Order: sequence, then structure tokens, then C-alpha cells
Amino acid sequence: MSSSPASANPSSLPTPQTDWALFLDFDGTLVEIAEHPDAIVVPPELPRLLRSLTDALNGAVAVVSGRSLEGLDRFLDGALPALAGVHGLERRDGQGMVYQPIDRTDDFTQARQVLTAFVDQHPGTYLEDKGNALTLHYRGAPASAAAAQALLAEQSAALGDEFFVQPGKQLFELKPTSAHKGHVVATFMQEPPFAGRTPVFLGDDVTDEDAFATVNTLGGHAIRVGARQASAATYHIDNVNEALQWLTRLATTLQPAH
Repeated sequence: MSSSPASANPSSLPTPQTDWALFLDFDGTLVEIAEHPDAIVVPPELPRLLRSLTDALNGAVAVVSGRSLEGLDRFLDGALPALAGVHGLERRDGQGMVYQPIDRTDDFTQARQVLTAFVDQHPGTYLEDKGNALTLHYRGAPASAAAAQALLAEQSAALGDEFFVQPGKQLFELKPTSAHKGHVVATFMQEPPFAGRTPVFLGDDVTDEDAFATVNTLGGHAIRVGARQASAATYHIDNVNEALQWLTRLATTLQPAH
């Protein structure tokens, strides 16, 4: 992968087109990352902005996140028909049909117990139990990162090849190998209202790199939000605030006349 060459200057971002299919990460892209997943502050204008974008792009807008569908709907006030949660393990298509994964909750029983004990012994860490995935956050205890990674690698090996550890921003997530954002974007792109459009993905984390790669393969635009670093994204926006400003301009530019 090569470093993203573009800047946050609107002129260096792709020219808005009415045939886009827009995919958006959530934490670090639409909202600032918080110390605890439940402590985020959702900009009050965000649900309205997402509805405007959905209107402008004839429904071809989806949030693709590590959060659950239930959590996304709660934070976004049900603004979008199309959502993907837990990196694609949970999905709701543009017509409102919900696709749930095979329940692997029981497979995580031992890992859940071990990680709970780890959190008890490492103040500042936090275990987010998504049922079909376990996320160990260490933002509040950065010195525990190496120990957390080693423990999750051990639990992943015990579970076998159908599971892996996904690193993120001050977290590690243990989940099935079938779930990544590139796969879910490709799935959306085979369905209405996304099919036949040019995919555009905004994301900020290593968990978004699979989506960037998929979008590039499909001839779309991958946009990285946040600190510049090696990425498959070909465009760059400096921070969440500038991402929201760009999306607002996008909605205004593409909004159909009434």
C-alpha cells in the first residue's frame, strides 16, 4: 500500500456525482472516538445529514461499522435503511431486510471468561461483548496493549481457523473470518439501490482497509479520515469535522431540485 497523496482541500477530493454509492464508517469518521464506546457525542445534525444524502443519492447510502445494528440505529435515530454492523456480520439492506449471522455466541464462552478476567485485572481496559465478536478496548490502559494482543492471539488459536484477531484504534477484536468491511461493501454493490453505481468509502481505521481495497477494485473512491499513514485510500480528509463539512457540501451539491 502507498501513502494517501491527497489533502483535505475540497478541490483535491473526488468531484461529487449523482451515481455514487456512499459507504461511511462511524467512529472516527462521523463521530469522534471516545474513551468508552457509549460515551460518544453524536452531532445533532448528523441524522438529518444522512437523510439528506440518502435522498440525494436515491437511497444509496450505508453506514458500515464495528458497532451493532441496534447501536447504530439508536445513535443515528434510525436515519438509514441500509446499515452493516459488527464489520458486516449483521446487515440490513436498502429494502430493510435484515441478515443475521449464524449464532457463534457459544463458541466464545471460554474467550469471554478469559477476557473478563483480564479486564478485572487491568483497570482502564473494557470488554465489549457483541455476541458474535469480542472487542477488548485498551484506550484507558495503553500499557496493557501487548498483553491484550497476546491473550487474544492465544484465544483465536484455540478457536481455530474460522476466527481471527482484528486490530483497531486502541482495541483488538476477536471475530469470525467471514466478517470484514470489504466483503459487505461488495455485497451491497450487488443489490439495489447500490448496484451499477460508483462506490465511495470514508473510513479512518485499519478495519476500513478491506473496504478501501474493494472500492478501488470496483473503480470507486477510497477516502481516509484522520492522520496520514500508509493506506489503500487514494484521498485524505484531516478529521471528523472536515469529513462532516465535506458530506454537508456533498448533500447540498447533489440534492435534487423539488
